[in-house]
Amino acid sequence: MGSVFANVLKVHQWVYENSGGVVGHRLLFGNPTLLLRTVGRKTGQKRTSALTYGRDGDDYLVTASNGGSPRPPGWLANLKAKPECEIQVGRRKMQAVARPTLPDDPEYARRWGIVDKVNQGRYSAYQKLTKRPIAVVVLTPVD
Repeated sequence: MGSVFANVLKVHQWVYENSGGVVGHRLLFGNPTLLLRTVGRKTGQKRTSALTYGRDGDDYLVTASNGGSPRPPGWLANLKAKPECEIQVGRRKMQAVARPTLPDDPEYARRWGIVDKVNQGRYSAYQKLTKRPIAVVVLTPVD
């Protein structure tokens, strides 16, 4: 079942990218979705991930849940190596700077509440599947 869902996510991302953002912003479960573009820390190649997001003022919040896997998603390590990234929300592209936050951050619980509510409690379910603390990444537009 997990591979079916992974394929659905890949198709969703493809549609989002190839429609120029016209289709895809709210395609998956009705959740608002952005495209996060990072640079691979090992390959130097551009990587794109479609992620559910929440808003916190001007910031966009994404969650490094990786479906509750014991390993965080590769994009998180890419952002730690190079926090400068691009996000696309619908058709709007923005340069941004990423800052991962964990439970020791005083704003983490509030931010977690925002993204978990947007994703209808799925992140809390994912957190129960793994011992690693799931990062909430703050994406701050810079333009």
